Amino acid sequence: MTTRILVLGAGFGGLELTTLLSEAVADRVEVTLIDKADSFVFGFSKLDVMFGRRAPDAIRLYYRDIAKPGVRFRQETVTSIDPRALRVTTDQGSHDADVLVIALGADLDPAATPGLVEAGNEFYTVEGAERLREVIAAFESGTAIVGVTSTPFKCPPAPSEAALLLNEYLRENGRRDAVDIQVVMPFGIPVPPSPETSAAILARFAEEGITFVPDRTVTELDPGERTAVLSDGSRMPYDLFLGFPVHRVPAVVEASGMTVGGWIPVNPATLGTEFAGVYAIGDVTSVGTPKAGVFAEGAARVVAGELIAQIRGGAAPGPYDGRGSCYIEFGGHEVARVDVDFLTGPGPTGAFTPPSAATAAEKAEFASSRRSSWFGA
Repeated sequence: MTTRILVLGAGFGGLELTTLLSEAVADRVEVTLIDKADSFVFGFSKLDVMFGRRAPDAIRLYYRDIAKPGVRFRQETVTSIDPRALRVTTDQGSHDADVLVIALGADLDPAATPGLVEAGNEFYTVEGAERLREVIAAFESGTAIVGVTSTPFKCPPAPSEAALLLNEYLRENGRRDAVDIQVVMPFGIPVPPSPETSAAILARFAEEGITFVPDRTVTELDPGERTAVLSDGSRMPYDLFLGFPVHRVPAVVEASGMTVGGWIPVNPATLGTEFAGVYAIGDVTSVGTPKAGVFAEGAARVVAGELIAQIRGGAAPGPYDGRGSCYIEFGGHEVARVDVDFLTGPGPTGAFTPPSAATAAEKAEFASSRRSSWFGA
Protein backbone atom coordinates (compact mmCIF):
# COMPACT_ATOMS: atom_id res chain seq x y z
CA MET A 1 0.00 0.00 0.00
CA THR A 2 1.30 3.43 -0.95
CA THR A 3 1.04 6.24 1.60
CA ARG A 4 0.24 9.68 0.19
CA ILE A 5 2.14 12.34 2.11
CA LEU A 6 1.49 15.99 1.41
CA VAL A 7 4.10 18.49 2.68
CA LEU A 8 3.22 22.18 2.59
CA GLY A 9 6.30 24.38 2.56
CA ALA A 10 9.77 23.71 1.18
CA GLY A 11 11.93 25.34 3.80
CA PHE A 12 14.33 23.61 6.18
CA GLY A 13 11.57 21.40 7.56
CA GLY A 14 9.90 20.43 4.31
CA LEU A 15 13.17 19.74 2.51
CA GLU A 16 14.63 17.64 5.31
CA LEU A 17 11.42 15.66 5.75
CA THR A 18 11.00 14.81 2.06
CA THR A 19 14.67 13.90 1.72
CA LEU A 20 14.54 11.47 4.65
CA LEU A 21 11.34 9.87 3.40
CA SER A 22 12.81 9.43 -0.06
CA GLU A 23 15.95 7.83 1.31
CA ALA A 24 14.10 5.40 3.56
CA VAL A 25 10.74 4.50 1.99
CA ALA A 26 10.68 5.83 -1.59
CA ASP A 27 8.97 2.68 -2.82
CA ARG A 28 6.19 2.96 -0.24
CA VAL A 29 5.22 6.63 -0.48
CA GLU A 30 3.98 9.31 -2.84
CA VAL A 31 5.31 12.56 -1.42
CA THR A 32 4.08 15.85 -2.83
CA LEU A 33 6.04 18.92 -1.74
CA ILE A 34 4.26 22.23 -2.36
CA ASP A 35 5.67 25.75 -2.16
CA LYS A 36 4.63 29.00 -3.81
CA ALA A 37 8.25 29.99 -4.45
CA ASP A 38 10.53 28.60 -7.13
CA SER A 39 13.63 28.41 -4.95
CA PHE A 40 15.03 28.03 -1.45
CA VAL A 41 17.31 30.57 0.26
CA PHE A 42 19.23 30.11 3.49
CA GLY A 43 18.14 32.93 5.80
CA PHE A 44 21.70 33.95 6.62
CA SER A 45 22.43 34.43 2.90
CA LYS A 46 20.29 37.57 2.94
CA LEU A 47 22.97 39.26 5.05
CA ASP A 48 25.44 38.44 2.28
CA VAL A 49 23.15 40.16 -0.23
CA MET A 50 22.57 43.17 2.02
CA PHE A 51 26.29 43.87 2.39
CA GLY A 52 27.17 43.14 -1.22
CA ARG A 53 28.97 39.85 -0.60
CA ARG A 54 26.79 37.85 -2.97
CA ALA A 55 24.31 38.55 -5.75
CA PRO A 56 20.65 37.62 -5.18
CA ASP A 57 20.65 35.02 -7.95
CA ALA A 58 23.71 33.34 -6.45
CA ILE A 59 21.94 32.43 -3.21
CA ARG A 60 18.90 30.74 -4.74
CA LEU A 61 18.60 26.94 -4.84
CA TYR A 62 15.92 26.08 -7.37
CA TYR A 63 13.29 23.49 -6.51
CA ARG A 64 13.25 22.33 -10.11
CA ASP A 65 16.57 20.65 -9.35
CA ILE A 66 15.04 18.30 -6.77
CA ALA A 67 15.18 14.76 -8.10
CA LYS A 68 14.22 12.45 -5.24
CA PRO A 69 12.63 9.04 -5.75
CA GLY A 70 9.06 9.09 -4.48
CA VAL A 71 8.96 12.91 -4.30
CA ARG A 72 7.44 15.44 -6.68
CA PHE A 73 7.64 19.20 -6.23
CA ARG A 74 4.73 21.44 -7.19
CA GLN A 75 5.07 25.23 -7.34
CA GLU A 76 1.59 26.20 -6.23
CA THR A 77 -0.01 28.62 -3.78
CA VAL A 78 -2.06 26.98 -1.04
CA THR A 79 -5.52 28.57 -0.88
CA SER A 80 -7.25 26.35 1.70
CA ILE A 81 -6.45 23.56 4.14
CA ASP A 82 -9.01 21.10 5.49
CA PRO A 83 -7.19 19.26 8.30
CA ARG A 84 -10.11 16.92 8.99
CA ALA A 85 -10.48 15.73 5.41
CA LEU A 86 -6.71 15.88 4.79
CA ARG A 87 -7.39 17.92 1.69
CA VAL A 88 -5.53 20.97 0.40
CA THR A 89 -6.64 23.32 -2.35
CA THR A 90 -4.17 25.40 -4.34
CA ASP A 91 -4.34 27.88 -7.17
CA GLN A 92 -3.89 24.91 -9.52
CA GLY A 93 -6.21 22.28 -8.06
CA SER A 94 -6.69 20.09 -5.01
CA HIS A 95 -4.64 17.41 -3.25
CA ASP A 96 -5.81 14.61 -0.96
CA ALA A 97 -3.46 12.89 1.46
CA ASP A 98 -3.14 10.16 4.03
CA VAL A 99 -0.68 12.32 5.97
CA LEU A 100 -0.47 16.10 5.93
CA VAL A 101 2.55 18.05 7.20
CA ILE A 102 2.26 21.82 7.61
CA ALA A 103 5.67 23.50 7.23
CA LEU A 104 4.62 26.86 5.80
CA GLY A 105 6.72 28.94 8.18
CA ALA A 106 5.88 32.44 9.37
CA ASP A 107 4.83 35.29 7.12
CA LEU A 108 6.14 38.83 7.47
CA ASP A 109 3.77 41.76 8.00
CA PRO A 110 5.72 45.04 7.64
CA ALA A 111 2.47 47.01 7.42
CA ALA A 112 1.58 45.96 10.98
CA THR A 113 4.15 48.47 12.27
CA PRO A 114 3.04 51.99 11.33
CA GLY A 115 5.66 53.76 9.25
CA LEU A 116 7.88 50.75 8.59
CA VAL A 117 6.90 50.43 4.94
CA GLU A 118 7.18 54.18 4.30
CA ALA A 119 10.23 55.05 6.39
CA GLY A 120 12.12 51.87 7.21
CA ASN A 121 13.70 48.81 5.67
CA GLU A 122 13.61 45.05 6.18
CA PHE A 123 16.08 42.38 5.09
CA TYR A 124 14.13 39.22 5.89
CA THR A 125 13.24 38.90 2.21
CA VAL A 126 15.72 38.71 -0.65
CA GLU A 127 14.03 41.71 -2.24
CA GLY A 128 14.37 43.71 0.98
CA ALA A 129 18.02 42.76 1.37
CA GLU A 130 18.68 43.74 -2.24
CA ARG A 131 17.09 47.15 -1.74
CA LEU A 132 19.09 47.68 1.43
CA ARG A 133 22.32 46.92 -0.39
CA GLU A 134 21.85 50.13 -2.34
CA VAL A 135 20.62 52.08 0.69
CA ILE A 136 23.59 51.09 2.85
CA ALA A 137 26.05 51.80 0.04
CA ALA A 138 24.74 55.39 -0.07
CA PHE A 139 24.54 55.87 3.72
CA GLU A 140 27.25 58.32 4.75
CA SER A 141 26.44 59.50 8.28
CA GLY A 142 23.83 59.66 11.03
CA THR A 143 22.12 57.15 13.31
CA ALA A 144 21.39 53.60 12.22
CA ILE A 145 18.90 51.59 14.28
CA VAL A 146 18.57 47.82 14.05
CA GLY A 147 15.11 47.35 15.56
CA VAL A 148 12.82 44.44 16.39
CA THR A 149 9.11 45.23 16.16
CA SER A 150 7.60 42.21 17.94
CA THR A 151 8.10 38.68 19.18
CA PRO A 152 8.47 35.99 18.08
CA PHE A 153 10.80 36.66 15.15
CA LYS A 154 13.02 34.46 13.01
CA CYS A 155 16.60 33.86 14.12
CA PRO A 156 17.02 35.69 17.47
CA PRO A 157 20.78 36.34 16.91
CA ALA A 158 20.06 38.16 13.63
CA PRO A 159 19.80 41.71 15.06
CA SER A 160 23.23 41.35 16.64
CA GLU A 161 24.66 39.96 13.41
CA ALA A 162 23.18 42.82 11.38
CA ALA A 163 24.67 45.42 13.71
CA LEU A 164 28.13 43.83 13.74
CA LEU A 165 28.23 43.40 9.97
CA LEU A 166 26.99 46.97 9.43
CA ASN A 167 29.76 48.11 11.77
CA GLU A 168 32.33 46.17 9.73
CA TYR A 169 31.00 47.43 6.39
CA LEU A 170 31.15 51.05 7.53
CA ARG A 171 34.69 50.64 8.88
CA GLU A 172 35.87 49.11 5.63
CA ASN A 173 34.38 52.05 3.74
CA GLY A 174 35.76 54.76 6.04
CA ARG A 175 32.39 55.89 7.40
CA ARG A 176 32.12 54.24 10.82
CA ASP A 177 33.11 57.34 12.82
CA ALA A 178 30.22 59.25 11.25
CA VAL A 179 27.57 56.68 12.18
CA ASP A 180 25.96 55.78 15.52
CA ILE A 181 24.66 52.18 15.59
CA GLN A 182 21.93 51.20 18.05
CA VAL A 183 20.21 47.83 18.54
CA VAL A 184 16.67 47.66 19.97
CA MET A 185 15.65 44.19 21.17
CA PRO A 186 12.79 42.77 23.25
CA PHE A 187 15.20 40.75 25.43
CA GLY A 188 17.34 41.78 28.38
CA ILE A 189 20.37 40.20 26.69
CA PRO A 190 20.97 39.35 23.02
CA VAL A 191 20.62 35.54 23.35
CA PRO A 192 18.66 34.77 26.54
CA PRO A 193 19.32 30.98 26.72
CA SER A 194 23.08 31.60 26.74
CA PRO A 195 24.49 34.28 29.04
CA GLU A 196 27.99 33.45 27.77
CA THR A 197 26.98 34.10 24.17
CA SER A 198 25.22 37.31 25.19
CA ALA A 199 28.27 38.49 27.14
CA ALA A 200 30.49 37.95 24.11
CA ILE A 201 28.11 39.90 21.86
CA LEU A 202 27.79 42.76 24.37
CA ALA A 203 31.56 42.87 24.78
CA ARG A 204 31.97 43.19 21.02
CA PHE A 205 29.25 45.88 20.98
CA ALA A 206 31.14 47.83 23.64
CA GLU A 207 34.43 47.40 21.78
CA GLU A 208 32.88 48.67 18.54
CA GLY A 209 30.77 51.45 20.07
CA ILE A 210 27.39 49.84 19.36
CA THR A 211 24.56 50.75 21.76
CA PHE A 212 22.31 47.95 23.01
CA VAL A 213 18.77 48.99 24.01
CA PRO A 214 17.20 46.01 25.86
CA ASP A 215 13.66 44.99 26.79
CA ARG A 216 11.92 47.15 24.20
CA THR A 217 10.43 46.85 20.73
CA VAL A 218 9.87 49.42 18.01
CA THR A 219 6.12 49.97 17.76
CA GLU A 220 6.05 52.77 15.17
CA LEU A 221 8.21 54.86 12.86
CA ASP A 222 7.37 58.54 12.46
CA PRO A 223 8.32 59.38 8.85
CA GLY A 224 8.05 63.14 9.40
CA GLU A 225 10.24 63.34 12.48
CA ARG A 226 12.38 60.33 11.46
CA THR A 227 12.00 58.86 14.93
CA ALA A 228 11.35 55.32 16.14
CA VAL A 229 8.70 55.03 18.84
CA LEU A 230 9.51 52.33 21.37
CA SER A 231 7.22 50.15 23.47
CA ASP A 232 7.94 52.24 26.57
CA GLY A 233 6.84 55.42 24.77
CA SER A 234 10.33 56.82 24.28
CA ARG A 235 11.54 58.03 20.91
CA MET A 236 14.84 57.49 19.12
CA PRO A 237 15.87 59.60 16.11
CA TYR A 238 17.29 57.71 13.15
CA ASP A 239 18.60 58.18 9.65
CA LEU A 240 18.66 54.49 8.67
CA PHE A 241 16.29 51.87 10.09
CA LEU A 242 16.85 48.14 9.64
CA GLY A 243 13.65 46.53 10.86
CA PHE A 244 12.48 43.08 11.86
CA PRO A 245 8.81 43.01 10.79
CA VAL A 246 5.94 41.48 12.71
CA HIS A 247 5.75 37.73 12.10
CA ARG A 248 2.38 36.03 11.64
CA VAL A 249 1.08 32.60 10.84
CA PRO A 250 0.17 32.43 7.12
CA ALA A 251 -3.42 33.55 6.55
CA VAL A 252 -4.36 30.22 4.93
CA VAL A 253 -3.27 28.39 8.08
CA GLU A 254 -5.23 30.72 10.33
CA ALA A 255 -8.32 30.23 8.16
CA SER A 256 -7.98 26.45 8.51
CA GLY A 257 -8.96 26.57 12.19
CA MET A 258 -5.73 24.93 13.31
CA THR A 259 -4.26 27.84 15.26
CA VAL A 260 -4.49 28.76 18.92
CA GLY A 261 -2.97 32.05 20.06
CA GLY A 262 -1.73 32.75 16.56
CA TRP A 263 0.22 29.53 15.88
CA ILE A 264 -0.42 25.80 15.50
CA PRO A 265 -0.19 23.92 18.82
CA VAL A 266 1.50 20.53 18.56
CA ASN A 267 2.43 17.65 20.79
CA PRO A 268 5.98 18.75 21.70
CA ALA A 269 7.26 15.19 21.56
CA THR A 270 5.78 14.08 18.21
CA LEU A 271 4.84 17.35 16.44
CA GLY A 272 1.37 15.90 15.88
CA THR A 273 -1.62 18.25 15.91
CA GLU A 274 -5.08 17.61 17.32
CA PHE A 275 -6.12 16.44 13.86
CA ALA A 276 -5.48 12.80 12.99
CA GLY A 277 -2.78 12.41 10.36
CA VAL A 278 -1.72 16.05 10.53
CA TYR A 279 1.68 17.24 11.74
CA ALA A 280 3.17 20.72 11.91
CA ILE A 281 6.86 21.63 12.03
CA GLY A 282 8.97 24.77 12.16
CA ASP A 283 8.01 28.42 12.46
CA VAL A 284 4.29 27.79 11.97
CA THR A 285 4.04 26.08 15.39
CA SER A 286 4.09 27.16 19.03
CA VAL A 287 6.22 24.17 20.10
CA GLY A 288 8.49 26.31 22.27
CA THR A 289 11.66 26.61 20.19
CA PRO A 290 12.91 29.69 18.30
CA LYS A 291 11.71 30.37 14.79
CA ALA A 292 14.86 29.25 12.98
CA GLY A 293 15.52 26.72 10.24
CA VAL A 294 17.69 24.43 12.33
CA PHE A 295 14.78 23.76 14.71
CA ALA A 296 12.42 23.05 11.83
CA GLU A 297 15.00 20.62 10.52
CA GLY A 298 15.19 18.83 13.87
CA ALA A 299 11.41 18.60 14.06
CA ALA A 300 11.32 17.20 10.53
CA ARG A 301 13.63 14.37 11.56
CA VAL A 302 11.23 13.37 14.31
CA VAL A 303 8.19 13.40 12.00
CA ALA A 304 10.14 11.51 9.34
CA GLY A 305 11.09 8.87 11.90
CA GLU A 306 7.49 8.55 13.02
CA LEU A 307 6.18 8.14 9.47
CA ILE A 308 8.92 5.69 8.51
CA ALA A 309 8.12 3.62 11.60
CA GLN A 310 4.42 3.60 10.67
CA ILE A 311 5.15 2.54 7.12
CA ARG A 312 7.72 -0.10 8.00
CA GLY A 313 6.12 -1.20 11.23
CA GLY A 314 9.17 -0.43 13.38
CA ALA A 315 9.67 1.45 16.63
CA ALA A 316 8.82 5.14 16.80
CA PRO A 317 11.69 7.61 17.28
CA GLY A 318 12.46 9.38 20.53
CA PRO A 319 10.69 12.66 21.30
CA TYR A 320 11.65 15.97 19.76
CA ASP A 321 14.37 17.47 21.96
CA GLY A 322 14.26 21.09 20.85
CA ARG A 323 18.01 21.24 20.32
CA GLY A 324 19.78 23.22 17.64
CA SER A 325 22.88 25.23 16.80
CA CYS A 326 22.86 28.80 15.56
CA TYR A 327 25.81 30.47 13.88
CA ILE A 328 26.50 34.13 14.67
CA GLU A 329 28.50 36.45 12.42
CA PHE A 330 30.91 38.57 14.45
CA GLY A 331 32.64 40.29 11.53
CA GLY A 332 36.24 39.90 10.47
CA HIS A 333 35.36 36.59 8.76
CA GLU A 334 34.79 35.06 12.20
CA VAL A 335 31.67 33.17 13.23
CA ALA A 336 30.55 31.98 16.66
CA ARG A 337 28.11 29.19 17.48
CA VAL A 338 25.56 28.74 20.23
CA ASP A 339 24.20 25.25 20.90
CA VAL A 340 20.81 25.55 22.57
CA ASP A 341 18.47 23.09 24.23
CA PHE A 342 14.89 24.21 24.75
CA LEU A 343 12.91 21.11 25.72
CA THR A 344 14.92 18.47 27.57
CA GLY A 345 15.54 20.36 30.82
CA PRO A 346 13.66 22.64 33.21
CA GLY A 347 14.48 25.63 31.00
CA PRO A 348 16.39 26.69 27.90
CA THR A 349 20.17 26.45 28.04
CA GLY A 350 22.94 27.36 25.62
CA ALA A 351 26.63 26.59 25.19
CA PHE A 352 28.92 29.06 23.43
CA THR A 353 31.71 28.46 20.92
CA PRO A 354 33.71 31.72 20.51
CA PRO A 355 34.06 33.36 17.09
CA SER A 356 36.76 31.96 14.84
CA ALA A 357 37.64 31.28 11.23
CA ALA A 358 37.24 27.57 11.94
CA THR A 359 33.60 28.03 12.93
CA ALA A 360 33.09 30.18 9.84
CA ALA A 361 34.27 27.19 7.80
CA GLU A 362 31.91 24.97 9.78
CA LYS A 363 29.00 27.28 8.89
CA ALA A 364 29.93 27.04 5.23
CA GLU A 365 29.97 23.25 5.50
CA PHE A 366 26.57 23.36 7.23
CA ALA A 367 25.11 25.06 4.15
CA SER A 368 27.03 22.90 1.69
CA SER A 369 25.93 19.62 3.28
CA ARG A 370 22.28 20.58 3.20
CA ARG A 371 22.50 21.83 -0.35
CA SER A 372 23.98 18.48 -1.35
CA SER A 373 21.45 16.46 0.64
CA TRP A 374 18.34 18.33 -0.42
CA PHE A 375 19.24 19.25 -3.99
CA GLY A 376 21.99 16.79 -4.88
CA ALA A 377 24.33 19.65 -5.78
